[in-house]
Amino acid sequence: MRPLAAAALCAALVPGHAAAQTAQVEEPRTYGYFVGDTVARTIRLQLPAGMAVDAASLPRPGKRGGALELRRVAWRQAEQALWVEYQVLLSPPAPRVLEMPAIELRLQRGEGQPPASLRIDAWPVTVVPLLPAEAPSRRGFGDMQPDRPPPALDLGGHASRMLALAVVAGVLLLYLLQVYVGLPWWARRHRPFGQAWRVLQALPPQPDTAQRRAAWAAVHAALNRTAGATLLADGVPGFIAAHPRYAPLQPALADFFARSRSGFFAEAAADDDMAWLRGLARRLRDAERGAA
Repeated sequence: MRPLAAAALCAALVPGHAAAQTAQVEEPRTYGYFVGDTVARTIRLQLPAGMAVDAASLPRPGKRGGALELRRVAWRQAEQALWVEYQVLLSPPAPRVLEMPAIELRLQRGEGQPPASLRIDAWPVTVVPLLPAEAPSRRGFGDMQPDRPPPALDLGGHASRMLALAVVAGVLLLYLLQVYVGLPWWARRHRPFGQAWRVLQALPPQPDTAQRRAAWAAVHAALNRTAGATLLADGVPGFIAAHPRYAPLQPALADFFARSRSGFFAEAAADDDMAWLRGLARRLRDAERGAA
């Protein structure tokens, strides 16, 4: 801000009052302001003796919503000077003249005399836009610009890490399949009574003597593997005590050893022996895998 070269008396007295009341105002320049700039006025009063400014008539900051907003006010009693500062809150599309509002001051005189008033006239300031209303037509300007392509990134390191992670994930997956699928399947396929059951299933409806003996031998072998030793008829109670899941089959196992002796050593086996043996093998298989 720059005061005028010559201070001007721009105070106007209200008609009917003495002419000794004057004010000298230092005005800012009237041009070249942008939004956000501040502009100030300094008003120096010349008052006769016994006359003072009513503090209630001084302007107060805080009013919002205008193009010029009063931000600060300072009253210097010793110098009889009033300082007011405004801020520009408008960015017009074209240059525009705003006015710093007039100030009406009330003056108090001696006891018994009516008050007077002093008016400081409005002062113009010119506000200009930050940018021209229309962008230049030169290439690179204008309202809309094409998007810039995204920067190219080197993904070689990421690809290598992803490949290493994929290999590790594949190894872990194979391990889990082996533990939770492969080994249980292999164990089921190699359970003693399961193998014996598959041998009996593969026999023809009318097996010959060799096939019959192979069927009985398969069940004997399954019992021996489960017991961990050769199992005979007198060992059935101990077998049941060690493997309680087969307890419901204890009478059938005792019968198995009796029929086995008949099948191996008698001249002729009973006609229903093979059907009975298949039924026993199925029940032993079911008990082995916990289905009985």
